[in-house]
Amino acid sequence: MAKYTREDIFRLVKENDVKFIRLQFTDIFGTLKNVAITESQLEKALDNRCMFDGSSIEGFVRIEESDMYLYPDLDSFTIFPWRPQQGKVARLICDVYTTDGKPFAGDPRYVLKNVLKEAEKMGYSFNVGPECEFFLFHTDGNGNSTTITHDNASYFDLGPVDLGENARRDMCIMLEDMGFEIEASHHEVAQGQHEIDFKYGAALETADNIMTFKLVVKTIAQRHGLHATFMPKPIYGINGSGMHTNMSLMKDGKNAFYDESDVNGLSPIAYNFIAGLLKHIKGMAAITNPLVNSYKRLVPGYEAPCYIAWSARNRSPLIRVPASRGASTRVELRCPDPSANPYLSLAVCLAAGLDGIKNNLKPPASVDENIFHMSAEKRAANGIDSLPASLEEAVAELEKDSLIKATLGNHVFTNYVEAKKKEWDSYRTSVSQWELDHYLSQY
Repeated sequence: MAKYTREDIFRLVKENDVKFIRLQFTDIFGTLKNVAITESQLEKALDNRCMFDGSSIEGFVRIEESDMYLYPDLDSFTIFPWRPQQGKVARLICDVYTTDGKPFAGDPRYVLKNVLKEAEKMGYSFNVGPECEFFLFHTDGNGNSTTITHDNASYFDLGPVDLGENARRDMCIMLEDMGFEIEASHHEVAQGQHEIDFKYGAALETADNIMTFKLVVKTIAQRHGLHATFMPKPIYGINGSGMHTNMSLMKDGKNAFYDESDVNGLSPIAYNFIAGLLKHIKGMAAITNPLVNSYKRLVPGYEAPCYIAWSARNRSPLIRVPASRGASTRVELRCPDPSANPYLSLAVCLAAGLDGIKNNLKPPASVDENIFHMSAEKRAANGIDSLPASLEEAVAELEKDSLIKATLGNHVFTNYVEAKKKEWDSYRTSVSQWELDHYLSQY
């Protein structure tokens, strides 16, 4: 059910003295973009007549076909609580359309909407709950980020050891002012690492919320003289940041993953969904873990998954089923990191799960012992494969997976792969400090 009408938006803008409205959208690499308009242009925006130059956005269109339109989602209207109280600033999240009035194939929001429509045709709705981790670092005299952590705290520590407590509190307050329901916030395992969890919701709303969450976290951190980063592995030798993704399907008002008669409390649909994720996880990896740096998190020894397996009883596999059952039954995919484009990440997760359902795929036996303690021979004997070890490998797997390619659509797939190959080549040909430290004097 719609939350706001056009008349509601006009009224809220007037009653709250909103002077600027940011029309926001996301590029294919998960970067938030916006066009700011004044209150006087609001009617034009709500009439879907605000245009921007798509050729200036990486991965969008060529210069000869650059004109694009922003269609605001009225339900996404919110006022930024940290902006001035006189002449307030609000935002509307937008879909991107072409000049002929059709959805733009390169809009990540459109990609997710397409998969959600497929699920709806099968009778399902898709709920998602993300767990977003991030680091807070000191800045230098020029305001640039360092990798100096602001505390020496660890998991669940609190002030005065947890010096990020005040920043985290303000982030939670701002998020709640914007309509988020914050379920928990705490210090994470690594020094300077934090997590704020907000309540699960419908997939499209959750993807929107992840983008808003990142904006709020970075903005409030800056106000505390800190830099917030969602880079997966900013410091060697300690845990990296993940975005564990909890997923469930609803059908006829009930959780489609629950079956009280099953030994694990899981329905055949849940097993199918898990099998679909396992089948396509290599092809999805370049989307769920999109950076060169992502694969420095996915290594043994730092809690992040690197082996392809599932379990209802332990946390070491790639996929686990948390203990809650009934309406709370869900599947947790543990490899995604917070640098991922949430629209594309959720789209490929759902597409993989639906493929499992449509083809009645069966997962292998669950792995209920610590995979990290297994020998390579034992993993091989149990048929436990590994995630791609680099962005290069992940892109190669993406190119081989026809389902993930079709889910992204030709425009996103082509531009994404081209950009990621360039990213890998730039990394491959760079000379790192590690190389200088190890080779410069020796040779």
